[in-house]
Amino acid sequence: MKTLLIISHPDIIESRSQQYFLNSIKNFEGITVHHLESAYPDGNIDVSEEQKLLRQHDRILFQFPFYWYSSPPLLKHWQDVVLEDGFAYGTRGNALAGKEFGLIMMIGVHEKEYQAGGEELYTISELTRPFQAMAYKTGMKYLRPFSIFQFAYLEEEQKMKMLVQYWQKLTMENDDSLASRERWLIKQLENISTSEKNPKGVNVVDFAIGIMEENRDTMDDLKIVLDQMYG
Repeated sequence: MKTLLIISHPDIIESRSQQYFLNSIKNFEGITVHHLESAYPDGNIDVSEEQKLLRQHDRILFQFPFYWYSSPPLLKHWQDVVLEDGFAYGTRGNALAGKEFGLIMMIGVHEKEYQAGGEELYTISELTRPFQAMAYKTGMKYLRPFSIFQFAYLEEEQKMKMLVQYWQKLTMENDDSLASRERWLIKQLENISTSEKNPKGVNVVDFAIGIMEENRDTMDDLKIVLDQMYG
């Protein structure tokens, strides 16, 4: 599977959250990182090149900070000019049909505020319906959004957990079963460098191994209970 990660952020170098996640995937295979503001500082998008990129990938992900319940302006402009009639929809416009589409959003407000009764009132699912509609119109399969809330306030262990989930969003098949997660995790452990030059990578790998062992312990405990009930 080939993933196209389309990022929109007007000041990506200064964004700690963006750099944290992007630096972690430099050695990953099958991922094309495409930062729109770097590619098109003048805002003039090369439509044919963008459409070529879309055709070459199986999973399309938008990554952006959640500005006023939507994306930065360049990503909206990208949608307007790239997803045109005859390419993404309409007569013979089936270039994206069958591909997967998802969102990765950095959000500055606490998760509990995005619900009825919260300060933001509406859920993330409700606020991202235009993206869901876009996926439906173009024939793409809409994946569950990956929302990162208040990154700056997360503890290191929480950040590592989010990092593993981020890798999964980019590279794991769309199957949330325990077996699928373990197959994916084993493959990543084989690929990730654990040299002394990358001590942070070692920490993440150790953390990932812990997640897998915890999952197995949970399944073992459940099996014991079921055996006692029905054995």
